[in-house]
Amino acid sequence: MLKFRVALPLLKYAPSTQNSRVKALRVGSDEDPKAVSMDKAMDREDQNSVIEAAYRQIFFYAFKVDRDRNLESQLRNGQISVRDFIRALCLSDTFNRSFYNLNSNYRVVRHLVEKLLGRQVYGKAEEIAWSAVIMTRGIQGAIDDILDSQEYLENFGYDTVPYHRNRVVGSRDLGETPFNITTPRYEAYYRGVLGFPQIIYTGTARSLPDRARQRRGGYPEDYLPWVRTLPASRNPGNSGGSANIDYLAKVPYRSIGR
Repeated sequence: MLKFRVALPLLKYAPSTQNSRVKALRVGSDEDPKAVSMDKAMDREDQNSVIEAAYRQIFFYAFKVDRDRNLESQLRNGQISVRDFIRALCLSDTFNRSFYNLNSNYRVVRHLVEKLLGRQVYGKAEEIAWSAVIMTRGIQGAIDDILDSQEYLENFGYDTVPYHRNRVVGSRDLGETPFNITTPRYEAYYRGVLGFPQIIYTGTARSLPDRARQRRGGYPEDYLPWVRTLPASRNPGNSGGSANIDYLAKVPYRSIGR
């Protein structure tokens, strides 16, 4: 008996607020997102910047084993576009092994929308819509639809690396939190299993020079043996301590006439 999986069309969803329909209107500043595009790369160093930006956008950090030298070579030679490079990273074994297989469809949808479209999802309705695509057509079908969507092409085209749009929000001192913080690679359950967060210091520990260990006098620890040899002074007539002293009577008195 053959089983067929019917591909459902993308369900309709609306932006969570009306502000999502309006483009940001603000004066450009140094805090605006910087577009990294291959068509503006003039030399190999610029091409490396584009490739690094693509890795950071999808993986946040790419180890040596996560890199695909063949894809990088094709991108440098103009055989594939930046959009094709992004598609290959999302369909790579690294993405499937370290993210897709460890998270629910809803979380995968949030990650793809944030990384590929540069914005947060429009509420639960969009999560359900793209989750239905993953359920019927798999992760590749969802990635293809997002990269082929009009929203992606209008904002990033074929040669621009996706970035976090509208990082700086008008009339607000603090902009949107970066996606790598709001949506980390591992969920809380897997972070606990893997023992994250881990603090690993990779630098060189600095040691104090020998002259800093030399005692030059003035240390209270040097006088402790001498203090222990002193006889303990006790006053048997004042067993109550300082609790019975009339401090007000000992305050000097000055009359007004003097």
